[in-house]
Amino acid sequence: MFYGRNNEYNILNNALKSPNNAIVVYGKRRVGKTTLIKEVIQKHDSIYYECIEDTLENNASLFKAEMIKQGIDVPSYINFNNFIDIFAYINSLNKKYVIVIDEYPYLKTLNNPKVVDSTFQNIIDNNLKNTNLIISGSSMRIMNEILTEGNALFGRFKEKIMVEELNYVESSSFYSNKSVYDKIMFYSIFGGSPFVNSSINPDISLKENIINNFLKNNTNVYNYADNMLLSDLANKVQARRIVSILANTKKKYSEIEAILDKEKTGKINVALKSLLELNVIKKVYPINKKNDSKKAYYEISDNALRFFYTYVNNNKSILSVIGEEAFYDQYIEKSLLSYVSYRFEGIVKNYFSIKVKKGVFKGVLDIGTYYYDDSINKSNGEFDVALKKEAGYEIYEVKFYKEPLKSNIIKKELEQIKQIKELNIISVGFVNVSGFEEQYSDCILLSGEDIYNI
Repeated sequence: MFYGRNNEYNILNNALKSPNNAIVVYGKRRVGKTTLIKEVIQKHDSIYYECIEDTLENNASLFKAEMIKQGIDVPSYINFNNFIDIFAYINSLNKKYVIVIDEYPYLKTLNNPKVVDSTFQNIIDNNLKNTNLIISGSSMRIMNEILTEGNALFGRFKEKIMVEELNYVESSSFYSNKSVYDKIMFYSIFGGSPFVNSSINPDISLKENIINNFLKNNTNVYNYADNMLLSDLANKVQARRIVSILANTKKKYSEIEAILDKEKTGKINVALKSLLELNVIKKVYPINKKNDSKKAYYEISDNALRFFYTYVNNNKSILSVIGEEAFYDQYIEKSLLSYVSYRFEGIVKNYFSIKVKKGVFKGVLDIGTYYYDDSINKSNGEFDVALKKEAGYEIYEVKFYKEPLKSNIIKKELEQIKQIKELNIISVGFVNVSGFEEQYSDCILLSGEDIYNI
């Protein structure tokens, strides 16, 4: 099942129209890299090979077997000892091929990494006579390394495509029959991984989907959140501890350190860096405090992982004792709306980002959260969403209410905002999933329908 990815599809497809190009496609596990590649190469004569954690020689031998399996004539007396020989043979066939080397980092596990990279440097420089090469991988650390100056492969790719999660609109294709309210609920819980979303049954309730996917420990979604996404990390224990305390919150470095490294040894830095490289977490600065490290915070970027660590990870023994149905009723249902309300803020930021990228909203310099100090009332806080422009900021308060937002709430919040003297505000807006009691001329109003109508 192939959804979205129009931009990535076009970039990859256009790069393959002319020969002798190398392209790198990378992204975290189960984000849809392979599906994208296979969708594009359907139009081309191609050889797809997924590497294994073994020697270069054994991978070359398996590549030959894959060539034969995919209908390419390779005489039995020809054996390949390395990938340079493979590409030299493919060039001799006088036919244009697209060669896919998937999970490239596996080649570097039992081999000298520099030798592996140098081998493919040689191939790109000298053996792409009538072929295109796609190198793909899920280890963000290794894939970022080959794009770094000093690596043998640096500067040798015509296109570099980082495949990210589907956005909230693209993800809704997996449950298109749901209401906007339910679409937000599903996205906030299941996120944007095509692998995770493909496990959703759109014909049953959200509760049933949560029970079937997150509360049964033999499902694809459970394994994705519990093991698969963190499988590339060297220090899984420390990484799990960090993800566990983040859950559905956001925390500053000092807060994480106070819990996990009270002696301040700096050890959590390594795990944080690995999680950032894997795109499992993100480090966020308030839009108006970009250079203030004390205001920066970390949060989980994968919704499915966030949901799992908020509700399931620390309660596995309870889940096994009382069962899925009772666990949902006692541990999830009561706080689910509050959980989703925080995630709705991210959806709204994504909405504005999409609009800016499409050229609909002009003059936007940045999108994020706005931190303020109210010296008069001796308090501080954040605005959910802010758009930075040359003249100042557009700020938005985000609500996930089942009912239309009442005018008296809007008036009250506008009055409170006016009292904060430090703000340089162009306009104020409100976003509520269920719309508004009435229109209000003093501010911008956006409903859930508006957020999905892009």
